[in-house]
Amino acid sequence: MESIKHGMVEVNGIKMHVAEKGEGPVVLFLHGFPELWYSWRHQILALSSRGYRAVAPDLRGYGDTEAPVPESSYTCFHLVGDIVALIDSLGVEKVFLVGHDWGAIIGWYFCMFRPDRINAYVSLSVPFRPFLGRNPQHKTVDCFRALYGDDYYICRFQETGKTEAAMACVDTAYLLNNIFTSRKTDISGPPVFPKAGHGTGFNPHSSPTLPSWLSQQDLHYYVTKFQKTGFTGGLSYYRNLNLNWELTASWTGMGIENVPVKFITGGDDLMYTSPGTKEYVHNGGFKKDVPTLEEVVVLEGVAHFSNQEAAENVSNHIYHFLKKFGP
Repeated sequence: MESIKHGMVEVNGIKMHVAEKGEGPVVLFLHGFPELWYSWRHQILALSSRGYRAVAPDLRGYGDTEAPVPESSYTCFHLVGDIVALIDSLGVEKVFLVGHDWGAIIGWYFCMFRPDRINAYVSLSVPFRPFLGRNPQHKTVDCFRALYGDDYYICRFQETGKTEAAMACVDTAYLLNNIFTSRKTDISGPPVFPKAGHGTGFNPHSSPTLPSWLSQQDLHYYVTKFQKTGFTGGLSYYRNLNLNWELTASWTGMGIENVPVKFITGGDDLMYTSPGTKEYVHNGGFKKDVPTLEEVVVLEGVAHFSNQEAAENVSNHIYHFLKKFGP
């Protein structure tokens, strides 16, 4: 990892930490929750060795990037604005965009707002519909409560401070290990904490032994960063979902029509196994909303953090899609 360059750039009123390697067309990687630029370490090395300039920032509120205090500073417009400014700082007009989890959601917004800045888009884990669809009859919290029942708090939608206090009751290394390595596929949505004692997130039966794809050194990197910053920045993305829906009302009913798209998911990904998602992805709904969808890849036996768990496979899928569009 020593060959990866690190720097800080001014974007949209904040200082953003950026990791990059290579020369050539820019591939911009956007991470999810609770992740960092580091989640793309394998793809940075793989794509840079194949003639691309691989760039991965810590998103607003994460890692070594600044974290504005106001919760309202984490709307989809702030997040997309950061990426537009980052692309400008790279000195290019267009990039290949790759996003996972919340990074994928930002990617979909980017495709809607600024398709003129994207050559092609690869979305991991999150298809177009789940977080962009709007239901005027239900607030976000109500929709998630319907899935979990009244015995649970939906941790990412509690008011600022409460979720953070619950997470602070759990060792950071244990919490991140728990989230990263969960193989549970019979529920959907975010980690939840029972009212009594707050529980342990996704999976109370997680193994203390790390899987082969996540080393102690990897986990330590994440732990040191989140011990420094806390989780408020990342949680603020979720707390703005309802506001995002209000702010993007003018885009209701619009799909993605001007950006070539590839979708990659794990067969055991919580997003993919959530109610209705498989049907949406495979039975025509996804293609209707995204006419430029060219390929759907399901990696059997792989869970949510596919870019780390199946790093080589994911890197190859990204590369073979991007090379269709030339150097």
